[in-house]
Amino acid sequence: MSSSAAKAECGGGKESWPEVVGLSIQEAKKVILKDKPGADIVAVPLGSPVTDDLRFNRVRIFVDTVAETPRVG
Repeated sequence: MSSSAAKAECGGGKESWPEVVGLSIQEAKKVILKDKPGADIVAVPLGSPVTDDLRFNRVRIFVDTVAETPRVG
C-alpha cells in the first residue's frame, strides 16, 4: 500500500495542531480527536526517544512541564 493510500485509509486530513500548544493534555486530545476521530494519541515527555516508524493514526503530544510538586511517597 502506498503512503498516500495508507494515509487516506486512516482518515487523511490534518497533520498538525499548533493551536493546542499551551493546553492541557486532555484539552489537546479533544481538539485533535475532533479533526481525527480515530487518532491514537500518545503523551510523551519532551526529549524522550521515539520510534521512526510512520503511523498515520498516531499523534504524539510532547510535554515538558511539571504540574505538581514532586515528593517522596
